[in-house]
Amino acid sequence: MTTILTALASLLPAGQLATDEARRAAYAADQGPVLKHFLPAAVVFAERVEDVQAVLRLASEHGVPVVARGAGTGVSGGAHATEGCVVLSLERMNRILEIHPEDEVARVEPGVVNADLNAAAAEYGLMYAPDPASYRTSTIGGNIATNAGGLRCAKYGVTRESVLGLDVVLADGTLIRTGHRTFKGVAGYDLTGLFVGSEGTLGIVVGATVRLRYLPTEVETIAAFFPEFATAAAGVLAVGKARVQPAIMELLDGNTLLQLDAEQGSDLRSRGGALLLIQTDGFAARTEAEIIRRELAALGATTTTEDYEEAVRLVELRRHSRGAEVDDDFRVGEDVAVPRSQLVHYIAELQRIAADHGVGLKVVAHAGDGNLHPTFWVGPGEAAKVPALNAALDESIDVGLALGGTITGEHGIGQYKVRWLPREQREEVLELQRGIKRLFDPAGLLNPGKALPERIDA
Repeated sequence: MTTILTALASLLPAGQLATDEARRAAYAADQGPVLKHFLPAAVVFAERVEDVQAVLRLASEHGVPVVARGAGTGVSGGAHATEGCVVLSLERMNRILEIHPEDEVARVEPGVVNADLNAAAAEYGLMYAPDPASYRTSTIGGNIATNAGGLRCAKYGVTRESVLGLDVVLADGTLIRTGHRTFKGVAGYDLTGLFVGSEGTLGIVVGATVRLRYLPTEVETIAAFFPEFATAAAGVLAVGKARVQPAIMELLDGNTLLQLDAEQGSDLRSRGGALLLIQTDGFAARTEAEIIRRELAALGATTTTEDYEEAVRLVELRRHSRGAEVDDDFRVGEDVAVPRSQLVHYIAELQRIAADHGVGLKVVAHAGDGNLHPTFWVGPGEAAKVPALNAALDESIDVGLALGGTITGEHGIGQYKVRWLPREQREEVLELQRGIKRLFDPAGLLNPGKALPERIDA
């Protein structure tokens, strides 16, 4: 390790290599649960593609693991340091290289913050559609690493649907370019799609060509309050049967409304037991909103069409709905997605699971695409209930899978969910993926222990 640190110090300009304990500790983990804590041997702050290539060449030569990191907003441990690793921070590679309004594309470096790209695109009447709750701080590179979703994914899809091409540095330092800058393109295998969501285990993204969308000229926001959560979930299916495609369709249960009221000073819980927050956009926004109000009112909802300021406030409240605290021994949140037809059933099962195990529950959901974020908790003074908390979490995963769902809709596998992946994917599928990993990263140095479980020989 001393050898590679000496080589990095001689190679990198001053200020791009940190070996002091304070900065190593600051870059040792993202916001996900930490199963095993390690300090990286060093943190490198890349500023150019050539920096990334040089680090990976040295790491390959010396057999040192490399963990790429953006803003550290991930919640699955995808950027946790591993033993003896170098953390490669891409946050300084934050240039918007091009916005081409006629082609509706942008080229960006991985450290560009999602909100900054949207602000720049808005000057041309365009937007970058993926908008995770952390969009004000999360980076495009990090969004690509986890195939992040967000509130607008009901209509515009997750990150993969907006990535046209990538610049990627492979484990040996080779720079490749995948994809194209056209909306359509089927030449060769879809390597771009392969890298999106691979969590830095196959290569490190150093540039992206992304698709932009028209910034809608009209937006209607509907707040539909229901007496209870299950009926609100049924409202999602009613909107679908009416053949309306909202841009945003978010579902918040009563406990979430109570938490938001306590933290943000709102009065949501007094307006109902659950909230279905919907936005329509485009020239038909008003017509679509009228159809939605009619369908939800038939289910007993109290609906209001919000003015601009109130709409912005409600959407921001939804972005804060997971709470300021992060997961720990007393609080565990998840990212299960189920077919929309199973949404009502899964919510009922979550409520049953919480009751059976004697733990608390709150649920928020990107209801438009069946992606739920249930959070189970026990009080800090209830350490004896922690096993019940973990049992509830495991059961919620099993039930979601039994309903045809997946263990992660948008947060990624990271380190935390590796244990559950064999429950969803058969061994032959996992082994095929391990073969892909070996092809791109023969020595297993790129973000080891993340995204894919090691093979357990019989």
